[in-house]
Amino acid sequence: MAGALTLAGCGSGGAGSMSSGFIQGGGGGSGNQTSLKRLSADTFTNPESQHATEVEPGLASFNMTLVTAFQVGRMFSAGASDIGFATSTDGGSTWTHGLLNGITMFQGGNYLAASDPTVVYDQAHSMWIIASLGVAADTDTVIVSRSADAKMWSTPTVVSTTPDADKPWITCDNNSNSPFFGNCYMEWDDPSPPGNGLISMSVSVNGGLNWRPALHTTDMLAGVGGQPVVMPNGTVVVPIQSADGMHMQAFRSIDGGITWNTSVTISTITDHLVAGGMRTSPLPSAAVDSGGQVYVVWQDCRFRTNCVSNDIILSTSTDGIVWSVPVAIPIDGLTTSIIDHFIPALAVDPATAGGAAHLALTYYFFNNAACTLSTCQLNVGFIASSDGGSHWGTATTLAGPMSLNSLPNTMTGLMVGDYVATVYSAGQPRAVFAVAQPKAGNSFAEAINTTVNALPQMHEAQRPVVPADRVVTEHSDHPPRQFYDLDNEHPIPRKK
Repeated sequence: MAGALTLAGCGSGGAGSMSSGFIQGGGGGSGNQTSLKRLSADTFTNPESQHATEVEPGLASFNMTLVTAFQVGRMFSAGASDIGFATSTDGGSTWTHGLLNGITMFQGGNYLAASDPTVVYDQAHSMWIIASLGVAADTDTVIVSRSADAKMWSTPTVVSTTPDADKPWITCDNNSNSPFFGNCYMEWDDPSPPGNGLISMSVSVNGGLNWRPALHTTDMLAGVGGQPVVMPNGTVVVPIQSADGMHMQAFRSIDGGITWNTSVTISTITDHLVAGGMRTSPLPSAAVDSGGQVYVVWQDCRFRTNCVSNDIILSTSTDGIVWSVPVAIPIDGLTTSIIDHFIPALAVDPATAGGAAHLALTYYFFNNAACTLSTCQLNVGFIASSDGGSHWGTATTLAGPMSLNSLPNTMTGLMVGDYVATVYSAGQPRAVFAVAQPKAGNSFAEAINTTVNALPQMHEAQRPVVPADRVVTEHSDHPPRQFYDLDNEHPIPRKK
């Protein structure tokens, strides 16, 4: 078992200790046995939530410090009882954790729920920032919580003023030679009318304390799930799923967020509808290397006959405008595999670049894409590359198998998160993800976990990516998205 974990009690911040649980790896990938460390536990008891559940972690690192934030006590309708956090100051060996105060009514705030946490470190201002969504009856609001030590967090600061914000994502320019060093950038969309998925971008120049009025792209782009990354020269690139889920797009700013250029199309999206009633969407996961190459991955079925399952596919760009034709990451064989891969989280070692860039990818998978609610077994996988994504090592199973009845339900399916998270810390890959133990009666046992040890970085070139000329499918096996948001609250009008 992993070592003891300090627990903060709900509300009072009281502490206790417990041994962290783990599910052994295996049943896919290389079959390695991986010990896991549980980082937190849902101690809320409010009847609005499904307890004990934790989902959808974000993660950031700086030097030896890692900070993850996640939903605690997931509700069926939207959001959770609060946003939890866990912090390691020794590269992931030991962790402490707690809850963000002042957001929800269950933790000293006024919002009905909280959702969509992401984390960033602002090097110029020595400030950790957790962005999240405060959920109210008629409007959702992008907010930030700030901390100098990643342990004591401020009450939230409001960022958005749009009617009903959704899916925020934050990044900061930590490139000391950039003309915009210290700028932090927040992206979100508003699925409510008349915005209908309109993307907003806001900038902070003082460590997230204040935020400029929101701006939009020149072409007034609509979409969901954008992930801004900053190139070493200060250019901000934002890959994002189109509002109808049929294209992966991107836009950028070259002037520190004063203007946001017209969007470009990275690729069409051709994705398989994941079985078992899982809540997934082909949202992007993006990262950038020290040379300025931007990498984006998403789940896609174009390399599978009749779109029977998803691979994780990869596209790159050196300027955010021209993108490479997507290739498939070779997690398993194309002709014989029946595995379905989804919810990817990509990281790039910020000390590497180009053909020597180190990439790490965490994802969920089913061993059988044609499984059902009662037969699907959910697993967490990992794979890495040490040559800029041209070749990849052997996939490793980090957690699973998990039965789907051990996951909380939402308006759009069973949930581990719309995203998970992978980062590099001191040159080593680290990941956080939701793991569900079997239910005890009506009580869930889903918590955010990490691996006890750093993840393996592949150094020998092994399997090459699957090239674009192996594409065999042009269409998804389901209609375009019917809603602007992932909670199915704001329908997209049907074309006549």
